[in-house]
Amino acid sequence: QVQLVESGGGLVQAGGSLRLSCAASGRTFRRYAMGWFRQAPGQEREFVAVISGSGFSINYADSVKGRFTISRDNAKNTVYLQMNSLKPEDTAVYYCAAHRGQVGSPLENEYNNWGQGTQVTVSS
Repeated sequence: QVQLVESGGGLVQAGGSLRLSCAASGRTFRRYAMGWFRQAPGQEREFVAVISGSGFSINYADSVKGRFTISRDNAKNTVYLQMNSLKPEDTAVYYCAAHRGQVGSPLENEYNNWGQGTQVTVSS
């Protein structure tokens, strides 16, 4: 089992930046990929970004490509999501999740453990 705790959410104006953090404990951190997902009010949860256990393989949803950056520090058991040029449509609860394997994917059902979520609100 992996325990995940997100932090860093908040209220920001459009065009601003936020950095989310997700601290993990339990399994050996470098042995599994980590993903970020988000869920806006009234919508289904959607994939945002994923990073492999080594950090060498990264994928983004088209909606955030060029604005968001996922990274990880395996020495600190932490994954980050740097969000720049934020838009009102980025408003959502953001979740980090631990994948069942090293490479990761955008598929929600391949993630075994989830954090509690952190609210990001972007005002226009």
